[in-house]
Amino acid sequence: MSLVRRAVPEDAPEVLRLRQVMIDSVFAADGSRDWHTESLPTLRARLGEPDGDFAAFVVDHPERPGALAALVAGTLEYRIGKAGNPHGRIGFVFSVATDRDARRRGYARACMEELLQWFRERGAGQVDLTASAEAEPLYASLGFARQKDPLMRLKL
Repeated sequence: MSLVRRAVPEDAPEVLRLRQVMIDSVFAADGSRDWHTESLPTLRARLGEPDGDFAAFVVDHPERPGALAALVAGTLEYRIGKAGNPHGRIGFVFSVATDRDARRRGYARACMEELLQWFRERGAGQVDLTASAEAEPLYASLGFARQKDPLMRLKL
């Protein structure tokens, strides 16, 4: 039996907490959690859509009832097809996080494997993510490879 399960609306506060763990470990931590309150209703609604284009997989914390130990979230996007992905379905992984006291137990890998299976079942032709140097060995072991990234961003 897998420790991994699909997150449900009741998990939303813990999902946000673990997302903050990821944000704080990758970016300069400012400690701000003001956005959590505004984000919570939307996240709850998205977690309640079992057939939607968003999924989060989690592991319950083994020592803290009601807490999550690990999180992996992703979305399925459509882009016009191309060679190698004629149907244009692309998975995007984000918010991979494990509580510091629950690391090195295989939780992130197990969650990633579930999310990758979810993408496969929905016909994704590729899966993209951005990786920290610390996480790159995990992703490489799952078959991910570094790409040249011409990404640009406009904040609206």
